[in-house]
Amino acid sequence: MKSYSQLNGWPQRALFSGKFTSGLALSGLLLAGSLSGCSPLKLLKPGQRLLSRVKVEGTQNADAERLQALVQQKPNSTFPLPKVAIYQLGRSFYNQERIQRKLDEDRTKYDQLIKAAGTDSAQVGKLLTKRERHTRRHQLALDKGNSIMRLGEAPVIYDSALTAVSVTQLAISLKSKGFFRSSVSATDTVPTERFAPFRIFALQSPFHTDSQRVTVVYRIHEGPAFHYAQLDYDIADTAVARRVLASQPQSLLHVGQQYDEEVIGSERNRIEILLKNQGYFDFREQYITLEADTSFVPTTVRLRTLISKPARGEQHRLYTIRNVNFITDAGLIRFGQQRDTLVRDSVRYLAYRHRFSTKALDQKLQVRPGQPYSLTKTQQTQRQLSGLDMFRFSTVTYRRVRGAEAPADSARGFLDAVVNASPAKKFQETTEFGGTYVARQVGPFGNVRLKVRNVFGGAEVLEFGVRAGFEGQYNLTGRTQGDVGSGQLPSQLTTQLGANVNLVLPQFLVPWRANRYLSQYNPRTRFNASYTYVQRPEYTRTNVEGTFDYLWQPTPYAQIVLTPIDVSVIRTASIDTAFRNTLDRLRINQGSPLYRSFDNLFIPSFNATYLYNSNDFTQTRSAHYLRLFAELGGLTRGLYQQEPLTSYRDDLRSNRLKVYDFGKITADYRRYYKLTPSTYFVYRLAGGLATALTSTQLTTKNKDGSDAVTETLYLIPYDKSLFAGGSTSVRAWKPRRLGPGSYATTRTVKNKDGSSSIVRDYNTEQPGEVLLEGNVEYRFPIYSFIKGAVFTDFGNVWTLRNDPRPGSEFKLNSFYRQFAVGSGIGFRFDFDFLILRLDVATKVYDPSATGNKWVIQKFSLREDQSAFNLGIGYPF
Repeated sequence: MKSYSQLNGWPQRALFSGKFTSGLALSGLLLAGSLSGCSPLKLLKPGQRLLSRVKVEGTQNADAERLQALVQQKPNSTFPLPKVAIYQLGRSFYNQERIQRKLDEDRTKYDQLIKAAGTDSAQVGKLLTKRERHTRRHQLALDKGNSIMRLGEAPVIYDSALTAVSVTQLAISLKSKGFFRSSVSATDTVPTERFAPFRIFALQSPFHTDSQRVTVVYRIHEGPAFHYAQLDYDIADTAVARRVLASQPQSLLHVGQQYDEEVIGSERNRIEILLKNQGYFDFREQYITLEADTSFVPTTVRLRTLISKPARGEQHRLYTIRNVNFITDAGLIRFGQQRDTLVRDSVRYLAYRHRFSTKALDQKLQVRPGQPYSLTKTQQTQRQLSGLDMFRFSTVTYRRVRGAEAPADSARGFLDAVVNASPAKKFQETTEFGGTYVARQVGPFGNVRLKVRNVFGGAEVLEFGVRAGFEGQYNLTGRTQGDVGSGQLPSQLTTQLGANVNLVLPQFLVPWRANRYLSQYNPRTRFNASYTYVQRPEYTRTNVEGTFDYLWQPTPYAQIVLTPIDVSVIRTASIDTAFRNTLDRLRINQGSPLYRSFDNLFIPSFNATYLYNSNDFTQTRSAHYLRLFAELGGLTRGLYQQEPLTSYRDDLRSNRLKVYDFGKITADYRRYYKLTPSTYFVYRLAGGLATALTSTQLTTKNKDGSDAVTETLYLIPYDKSLFAGGSTSVRAWKPRRLGPGSYATTRTVKNKDGSSSIVRDYNTEQPGEVLLEGNVEYRFPIYSFIKGAVFTDFGNVWTLRNDPRPGSEFKLNSFYRQFAVGSGIGFRFDFDFLILRLDVATKVYDPSATGNKWVIQKFSLREDQSAFNLGIGYPF
């Protein structure tokens, strides 16, 4: 028997072993020695010192991280790479005189070419563009160094003036948080003690004090924190006072709270929005002043909110909307022709030709005649019109009514609102062609999408999509041709065809009249139908699905999708006999449910999704993300399906449609922390549960009725199972290949000498019923549009009930020992409109490994140990 290998049954030498390890260690020692000689101190001029460390001491109740961020100078970054060492490496290749000479030569060259081009404006324009491109590149190198220097950081030279500014900023910040008796001092003469291990070779202590490096220590004395003892109001306008005092329960300021100018600013903004939503169109935050009196009682603040009258001494004017004009073809001009006017609910709709249903637009309009002006309703109107996807832009503007038409009461006023909406193109076509390189196969693909706006005149959106492509895939079960150990898993091109049609209505489609109140939640109804065709050498499979959805947004960051009807039909049109036998062996020998995915299924269900996301597309905010999903399916199967169900093992395509009842819930939470303007810490926690609600009696037999076996099983549709592994999960494992539990899938291969070997199988999908996983990632800039990441993922899937696969069942006393762990590095190429991602991950802890489960000790780039993941966008 050959020695065991996780890849193909042949002996493999690890990447770090034997002479290679010794050579690598020696090379690393020599590299470390050379880097130690590249000290950034060599870049210092006489009298300069390198900022080595910054410390903020003495904080007890104040926010230490916030204070640290106010420090004007910070030492060079060393994580994940020593930036100053990279800068020095680039500086060794830097020749400023040569770059200046090249810049002058390019300017002279292009000036002569431009002069020779004479009056040829096209040629002059091209030459000007080339000159700008060349000179900009050279000027960038002169200003900021070559590309390697810009990848690193120039040494931070200590500046005592910036330390004085930092002291001032820290003092201001402390007082703004209620520490009125605080003080800040700084010491910049602290010598820096460093550890230099290579000094040992010179028979010197590895610890030494470096006088050319400086550590700055900011010492803070907080003193007592001041709290609110009394909150008073001084409002000259009685109408404004009545509204502000009525909103006190929503105030952000409360007696007993610590004084905080940031919260005071938020309270001023709250009052401004409160009054703007109640008709005070002209009101501004500048009218609000908050005075703090600290002489009342020691360590307390008496805070008084003053709201002044306008400069002219009158009362603040309360505005009512008189007229609303909605121009649905803004930007279109036809000389000598007037727009036609239609009136609905006192709103005038103007257009040269009315293409949009006034009923549909009226449901999105929150600004109504006769109502007080409201900032929130104005913003809601703009947001909902934008959400229709009917207009290139939409704005709401107001004009004050003056003169004889204005009311005689100086405390009141009229506004005329104008909604300008410029229509988008009725037809929008998107074509996409490209290629993939997967499983050693190059596969072209193409997508064509057509969007038709306002298809029935009621602001509906109809979309058609057709897609076709070839994609490389490893053999689904890892079966080789002849099972001869070639060292490569088999792969082939698969054909994938698909089509979908999607219709979105801008309101709820219900048998009763929807209340206008619901329109503020941007309600929509969606019909969707899709067809997918997959052809592989082993099988041909089709999937037809239709859904009916209600969508609405309770807040700008949240969306709810309720799907009362979700129906899909999965059929296996053909299946290879040898592949069918392989699936049957997996089912019998390993209990693999992969066999069930090629059954013919009818899956009726209803589900609901809640999504909250306060981030943006490029994920540049400190934000939260939460997705909750629940689904119930097959509840009515007893009305039209008799048990036991029949499954033909030798002719799967002849099976009748089966219905399984099931329940499924999943949760996905993500937290984004913005550490600096360009660095982020992100973590993700996800879990799920999918289970059969009742048992199913299933008779498995051959087409001729022989070998009949009846079992009582808890079955769920294969596509409703939970999976782990892949580019957005535990990235060191292939998609859907992790788990279940500690179970290790194996296969038998024939070696070239005719013998057989049992090897690990990392290529068979592993569905589960319980999912727990998480990710931790640190994101940082590398150079220009290139971003980097280091990450660690963990997780697994399990089964809920007894299973033929030992170690796959979820048990409270052992599941925590079955978490798989992987770590790696990633690169993101951020082109603004598109983010390309490459993640390289390796297994750290494999619960299914034989012997030592800390497989990181056998690190290599082989596909059984590491995985390369390509994708678009961030993984989470």
